[in-house]
Amino acid sequence: MDEQQHSSQEEPVCVAWERAIHMAIGVFLLTGAILTVSYYHPAEAPSKHDDLKDQVQQLALQVDQLRQEQAMPAMVLNRYRNSICYIFGIYQVGFPRQKPNLRARISGTGFVVSRGLLATNRHVAEPWYGDPDSNGLIQRGATPQLEKLVAFFPGSSTPLNIAPAALSANGDVAVLRVDDSQAVEQLRPLPLAGEAPNPGDLVSVVGYPMGVVGMVAKSPQAVYERLAYRRDDIGAANELAALSLIRPSATCGHLGDVVGDKLIYDAPTAHGASGGPVFNSQGQVVGVNAAFIDGFSGGTLGVSVHALRPLIAAAERSQPTVRNISSAN
Repeated sequence: MDEQQHSSQEEPVCVAWERAIHMAIGVFLLTGAILTVSYYHPAEAPSKHDDLKDQVQQLALQVDQLRQEQAMPAMVLNRYRNSICYIFGIYQVGFPRQKPNLRARISGTGFVVSRGLLATNRHVAEPWYGDPDSNGLIQRGATPQLEKLVAFFPGSSTPLNIAPAALSANGDVAVLRVDDSQAVEQLRPLPLAGEAPNPGDLVSVVGYPMGVVGMVAKSPQAVYERLAYRRDDIGAANELAALSLIRPSATCGHLGDVVGDKLIYDAPTAHGASGGPVFNSQGQVVGVNAAFIDGFSGGTLGVSVHALRPLIAAAERSQPTVRNISSAN
């Protein structure tokens, strides 16, 4: 996903619940019909009565599950919002003793996975990763360098310095280290799912689509009028943080397919949401949001937490140095 600044787009909203609501209504109607039949035909054989009773119980369980799924996006936002950060950075690519050939800002999302550690995409931790312009310069001998990489957490008025701790050698996932021992104690890790998700499962993606532009768009009118024409810069992000307006958004959808460590789903997203957690209906993280395919609503891509676990383990063992880890480890 290209994290460099482009023209503004509208922030995605969650519109995936209409089918679930219709299904819930249908389940209630069917349950009522079964109960009515049972009431007006009490003389039926005990076995048939037991079958009807079992069907009603199954339908009641399905209704409870639908209620849980409908409440899931609000639940994960309310419970885990403060552990999901907005990442801002500046990087350059250039040759020694020359003005940088490329200098750009990046926006992304990260989330707490362990004490002092954040998960995100590799193309957020190393913004030149997968970037054709940067790669062309690097192949000619240029050196990439991070000038700044900070994390803004909801409820905090100041950003935290962060740095790469472990990078996937063959996938778009990474772990960052928070450079603030006091703040570390206040960061709550998100629960990672133990089982792989299945196609058709409900998912919710939380992050900062469109970065500062997206947060300004949903801010109070007075703030919006003052910052509407600002781009993703550190000054605007600092103003939003001071006003407690660093707030992630949630979108929702369903998994279309699971191929190895790659997740494909239809929850809408945009640049700036790269690196955000992908939750299942139980509020557990099943993946890291990574990219989207323009023109295809079902083409949002994520990386499974299976590829993330070796990076977390390596970062927990190591000193503050960057390590490249294969997801096969």
